[in-house]
Amino acid sequence: MATATNRVLRVALRGDSILTHPRFNKGTAFTHSERKAFGLTGRLPHRVNTLEEQCQRAYDQLSARTEPIRKNTFMQSLKDQNWVLYYGLLSRHLKELIPIIYTPTQGDAIANYSHLFRRSEGLYLTFPEQDAMEEDFLEVTKGRDIQLFVVTDSEAILGIGDQGVGGIGIATAKSAIYTLLGGMDPSKTLPVVLDVGTDNQHLLSDNLYVGWPNRRIRGKAYDRFVDQFVQLVRKHYPHSLLHFEDFGLSNAQRLLDIYRQKHSVFNDDVQGTGAVTLAAMMSAVGVTKSKLSEQRYVVYGAGTAGLGITKQLRDGIMSIDKLSREDANKRFFLVDRYGLVRESLGPSKIREALREYVRPDAEWDGVPTDDKGEIGLLDVVKKVKPTVLIGCSTNAGAFTEEVVREMAKGTERPIIFPLSNPSRLVEVDPKLANDWTNGKALMATGSPFPPCKMPNGKDYEIAECNNALIYPGLGYGAMVTQARTLSDTMIIAGARRLAALSPALKDPDNALLPDFSEARQVNTEVAIAVAEQAIAEGSAGVDWDREEVRDRIAEKQWIPEYPDFIYDAAHGEGRV
Repeated sequence: MATATNRVLRVALRGDSILTHPRFNKGTAFTHSERKAFGLTGRLPHRVNTLEEQCQRAYDQLSARTEPIRKNTFMQSLKDQNWVLYYGLLSRHLKELIPIIYTPTQGDAIANYSHLFRRSEGLYLTFPEQDAMEEDFLEVTKGRDIQLFVVTDSEAILGIGDQGVGGIGIATAKSAIYTLLGGMDPSKTLPVVLDVGTDNQHLLSDNLYVGWPNRRIRGKAYDRFVDQFVQLVRKHYPHSLLHFEDFGLSNAQRLLDIYRQKHSVFNDDVQGTGAVTLAAMMSAVGVTKSKLSEQRYVVYGAGTAGLGITKQLRDGIMSIDKLSREDANKRFFLVDRYGLVRESLGPSKIREALREYVRPDAEWDGVPTDDKGEIGLLDVVKKVKPTVLIGCSTNAGAFTEEVVREMAKGTERPIIFPLSNPSRLVEVDPKLANDWTNGKALMATGSPFPPCKMPNGKDYEIAECNNALIYPGLGYGAMVTQARTLSDTMIIAGARRLAALSPALKDPDNALLPDFSEARQVNTEVAIAVAEQAIAEGSAGVDWDREEVRDRIAEKQWIPEYPDFIYDAAHGEGRV
């Protein structure tokens, strides 16, 4: 509700209207003078509570629920009632509650969306109703200063695939993270689901499914529908940030490429995953006193995340170490379901986005192949002697003892990032990788893991490559400066700032990334770096000097505290 410079708010609502509006509701925290002014004295019990007391009560209620999905529904209900209390509770129990409102528990809530449905949230745009899209869009956004749209078509949700209209749950969760960790005003964010049908037969057969029960629309009709939405955003909110989330493999990179030069657009699956991995990698090479360009990278899993990571690392090498695109590409060896990506796989097995990373066959003469003529991970490791091994495959246990020990023969400090989510699908348990490398591996994972014991008896903290350490800051930095685009150089500036905060740069036995409990402060630093870069490269829409960015961001970030309310029926917030 408040910012550092806005502690008083004029509000036009009274009585039940203000008590049932989550943006303005304070519950028992309304002061006695506010209760009198807003007609609440007889609607509330006598005692005035502080926000701290309300958070304690809510946490006690939450703790009485043992199952994660029940905690998730409690938090959703709390958000529907009181935004300040919701975000206040989250900020006080960050590491405990992020897995409840986001991955992994939100995935279960999305999968069961139609059966858990109580109240709509956000904007639902449905394919058969596209003729009324602008009318529907304006009906939801009228009178609102929307600065962030988080949109999904629900085809690739959190590793659980096509979830139809339930994908609105990932858009609402991402929006909440932007507020919690980035400081985005929740009244200026809008989650959106593009309901283009679903190929999930379980949903199509469910008589309680609340979405459009039709097979997923594809091709030109799909592209026109997405474009219709994007053009509405550009027309009515030209300075907003448009965040694409959990689009399918055939659309995620493609749509990003179409729109990123036309609007401030971001895809977390492609760019966020790559950015946080780049930051962890910069930290790792800082420990080894080497350069990004001096590494040999084997990337196991070349889907949206794997390719996004590869591109971000490649762009980092180009920007920081000044290599050409062609030379930077040569540092990467991609392995997917057909083995090493190389020429002889042919066009049917190499999608367009992988073309520039294809290895020449001549390079692999004499290397063993399987009965399908494919070169597997172990033989790639033996040949390449990688310094970096990244996993984005969801192929649990793929980094076997033989693979890890073979890698360790060729480098003093193996950099091993098994990033697949959830933890049961990780390519190697960090404890095993630590044992197999005699405590020499520098590691980061996609899910939280406990520390490993080093040979000297010290604990080695495993960095969590959690996108939420960077994407709220990337988005906020672009939004607050009204940047025309979110450029590669802005993303790299954010990644460099995150890497500079690495505990491992002070002690190599510490984690490669900051602890998640520091995510709000970390994202603020990322936002500052992004905003400074936007101003430096001339893409910002605000007339700021770089020197004032830190103070400007501190002034504008939303914080979960109650401002003082003044009743103003004529000019206050909330009037219709």
